[in-house]
Amino acid sequence: MDKQLSEIIDLAIQREEEAYDFYMNIFNKLEDQSIKDTVEFIAKEEKKHKAFLVNYRKGDYGPDALRMTDVVEYKIAEYLEEPEITKETKREDVYLIASHRESRSHQFYTKLANMHDQGDLKDMLLKMANEELKHKEKMEYLYANTAFPQTAGG
Repeated sequence: MDKQLSEIIDLAIQREEEAYDFYMNIFNKLEDQSIKDTVEFIAKEEKKHKAFLVNYRKGDYGPDALRMTDVVEYKIAEYLEEPEITKETKREDVYLIASHRESRSHQFYTKLANMHDQGDLKDMLLKMANEELKHKEKMEYLYANTAFPQTAGG
């Protein structure tokens, strides 16, 4: 693996570690165990990203290890402000905070990919951006279904 690719993967690994720490910081501020469980699940997703990147750097995965998939862009994070975390933070606010974080991660990988010419590196970075967008989609879906639950009347 060339030095530039290795440095970029190191940067991406650092970013995933920061995301894990971000979510665990939220976890430690909350009191409601069910919400803490949700945040811990999200944090574990970031650990999976880090593990993928570490194994990619070692050569365990090739350029086709990740797939691009279509993502529904609800754009909730683009229209709602990111709430502050307190020990009383509600579940839907955790999802909204996570949506904002995943959006920033998507932007990070997209900008990084756009700094490179076509090739395996750019493709891998775009696929990582797509992974972050999938997480954002999941968080926004959970936000919408928690903040605006279905009622018996429709």
